Amino acid sequence: MNTKINCEIALTHLKNKQFITAHNLFLDQAESLKKSEYLKSALLFMLAAECKKRQGKESENEIREAGNLFVKYSKLENSPNMRGALLCASKCFLLQGEFDKAKDAYQKAKVMIPPKIHVTRPIVIVDDSKAISMKLQNYVEKLGYNEIHIFENGKDAIKGCKKLYSENKSPIVLLDMGLPDLEGDVVASKLLKENLHLQIIVITADEKNTSRVNKTISSGVSAFIQKPFTLDELKKSIDITESEYSLLQ
Repeated sequence: MNTKINCEIALTHLKNKQFITAHNLFLDQAESLKKSEYLKSALLFMLAAECKKRQGKESENEIREAGNLFVKYSKLENSPNMRGALLCASKCFLLQGEFDKAKDAYQKAKVMIPPKIHVTRPIVIVDDSKAISMKLQNYVEKLGYNEIHIFENGKDAIKGCKKLYSENKSPIVLLDMGLPDLEGDVVASKLLKENLHLQIIVITADEKNTSRVNKTISSGVSAFIQKPFTLDELKKSIDITESEYSLLQ
């Protein structure tokens, strides 16, 4: 049975909350590919880690393997997206608390020229401040995005994102931490459960080292912006999400 079919079977088990079976299938595939196809293996290890996470178990080994494989992939001479691989590696190391390795991978990615963005993805803005939402809308329009959805609370944002998923769209979510109905980390967690590869950029007035922000970052969001922010800061964060997205395609 080929990898694609095995992966589809594993994803079906994951969707049906059969996490142990899904984990074992993803892990077997990841192990079988890790010496030949670094990128596929890394992504399969991440899926195996997600299965453990949904069981409430630690997934250090899977995440560490994924991070190391992303780095290996980035070193291949003909890798089409070295930058995206390094950003994914950085996220893995950050989740592991290996801050020096995370910083090293991020710094290497930072100096690389990002791939040209083909603006086809919708932007979802989640903020209860109309002033902030208008500012974000103005900024992303300047970056070339034209499908923009604005929500003032977490529940509506989750419904809106589900609708976009049903239309086979992959939005970038600009998520405020302080919403009137749900905390940002709760919204991020719910959105990521619906779509493992969703890109979320957290926007908050909180310091990055606060427990609330750390909890949200560890849930798997792509980037963090602190208020007040500039167009350049937003662009850099969107570049990161687009690099991750192109790597996962």
